[in-house]
Amino acid sequence: MSSLIKKNIDTSIKFVYSENNSLSVIFHDNDLLMGVVGEFNKNLKELEKITQSNLYSRGNSILIKSNPQTNEIIKNAIQFLANQFINNGSIENKDIVSSIDKFMIDEKINNSKKNIEYIIRTPKKSVIPRSEKQKNYVRALKESDIIISAGPAGTGKTFLAVAVGLTMLLEKKIEKIILSRPAVEAGERLGFLPGDMREKVDPYLRPLYDSLYDLLDYEKIQKKIEVGDIEIAPIAFMRGRTLKNSFAILDEAQNATDTQIKMFLTRIGENSKIVINGDPSQIDLPNKSLSGLNRSKKLLGHLKEISVIDFDHSDVVRHPLISKIVKAYSDKNTD
Repeated sequence: MSSLIKKNIDTSIKFVYSENNSLSVIFHDNDLLMGVVGEFNKNLKELEKITQSNLYSRGNSILIKSNPQTNEIIKNAIQFLANQFINNGSIENKDIVSSIDKFMIDEKINNSKKNIEYIIRTPKKSVIPRSEKQKNYVRALKESDIIISAGPAGTGKTFLAVAVGLTMLLEKKIEKIILSRPAVEAGERLGFLPGDMREKVDPYLRPLYDSLYDLLDYEKIQKKIEVGDIEIAPIAFMRGRTLKNSFAILDEAQNATDTQIKMFLTRIGENSKIVINGDPSQIDLPNKSLSGLNRSKKLLGHLKEISVIDFDHSDVVRHPLISKIVKAYSDKNTD
């Protein structure tokens, strides 16, 4: 938790409208104001560039000069950035871009108080769902035994699952996190690769490592891997096991066959959760019909213990351009 949160800063913000299409955003705490404005006003300059408006930092306030509609958008964006700074102690460039996005205004700003219950607090950062489906996904990760999610890259499927699993591990609600994925898309044929088994499969598991390192210090992650609290392995290594007191994630499940997904799901044991994540639009199997992701959704979606979440381009949070790319390809496929 950041020092800002411990300090209990005054989070109140006042909005004063003027007749000349200007809006003043008045802060009661200078630390919060400086966090929103950014060093050398860099955050304000980015907001100006995105919205093509004029923003000024004056004393304990920010002055917005634009048309009424844009003023409201920037007002909501500043409120969101203030909340982001309070929760995380910092504001990244992607937060500034997201703060302007329409779904962020509807779902994140106006419902910010409702979103508090979905915050995932990890040692390095607080993770906040950024769309209604992401909130549903986090709720499912906490409440359901098995979660199956499908959708395009950048929707947070893996990152949110790893974040929830890590918090459960650190809170000793489980004993182990297991991260798995099909090691090689075309049947997991690893023999031709150089090195031992770990060296063969590590390149395919790198996204899982990256999510872990983003949430907990590198040395602590390595220690937990060494002692077995975190296990990263290809799906072939799961056969014949029973997973107890575990949080198991199968990533890139669109490249797992129906038989492999069934095998992984049936590993579930006492006090365990299993998460199946994948992007049906990126199947790399030689025969795309062999993918078991969509079939698992159809077969198991009616069971009350299993949650199925379908993401789309509007849930992309990695970079706003990705959402446009995903939508463009999706539209083309429907032509």
